[in-house]
Amino acid sequence: MIGRELAEKIAELIASKKGYNIKIIDLHKISSFTDYFVICSADSDIQVKAIADEVDNELRKLGVKPLHSEGTISNSWVLIDYVDVVAHIFKHETRLHYSLEKLWGDAPIVAEYEMKQENGEQF
Repeated sequence: MIGRELAEKIAELIASKKGYNIKIIDLHKISSFTDYFVICSADSDIQVKAIADEVDNELRKLGVKPLHSEGTISNSWVLIDYVDVVAHIFKHETRLHYSLEKLWGDAPIVAEYEMKQENGEQF
């Protein structure tokens, strides 16, 4: 599983743990280090960790292991690098601060999933 297929699977796993504002950004024409970013938000450090653990555990079951991961101590931003795809799991406030979508604004967003919170708000 590589590229877009892996990015879609990561997005699905994020959604299963109620991550929201999930975006898949296609970087393959402007980056040499990865083809896709999958970016999402979570409401708490605990949720960030739960999403990261779900992605890691479920992909390992499929034989897909990360090259590298960062941020597991603070849990306000966890990065999991699968070479072709890099997952960025942010606590909502941290995502706003770093604004990767603006930083990589030249790259097209190829998929977007806005999940509703229990209070009905959309992000």
